[in-house]
Amino acid sequence: MGAQVTDIVLMKVAGGALVPVDQQGLDYLAKIKLGAGVKVKVTKHNNVAFHRKLFALLGLAFDAWEAPPLQYKGEPIAKTVEQFREDITILAGFYDAAVRLDGSIRFTAKSWSFERMDDEEKERLYNSIINVVLSKILTKYTRDDLDNVVEQLLRFA
Repeated sequence: MGAQVTDIVLMKVAGGALVPVDQQGLDYLAKIKLGAGVKVKVTKHNNVAFHRKLFALLGLAFDAWEAPPLQYKGEPIAKTVEQFREDITILAGFYDAAVRLDGSIRFTAKSWSFERMDDEEKERLYNSIINVVLSKILTKYTRDDLDNVVEQLLRFA
């Protein structure tokens, strides 16, 4: 059986411990049973503060989003942060397009892997996501309002 591979970002804190910087990392580590072994490949993350800022924005937008109650085959469809992240990234213009068998186009969100982005591309991603959040979710906010809320979230995290 193959190993499951998941990328999470950790930050070194007082005492030398490494802790997840976002909810995705916390959720992943919570699923690992005590005593279970994990293999870790360490790569120095080039901008943890920016990563935390982007994920704080994502969390704020996800919590504010009011998904319509939908069903498929009689079962409710849950809103997930993973699908939300994919959709908001596509709406922000960071996607790859491919043709499906039926001739329709499938959009796949580009990775938020900061190791593959330069500072200019990171800033474009963040600003584009801000624009989507302001136009689709937090429509009564200004850019300054949103920036202030994100900064407050980072202070309390």
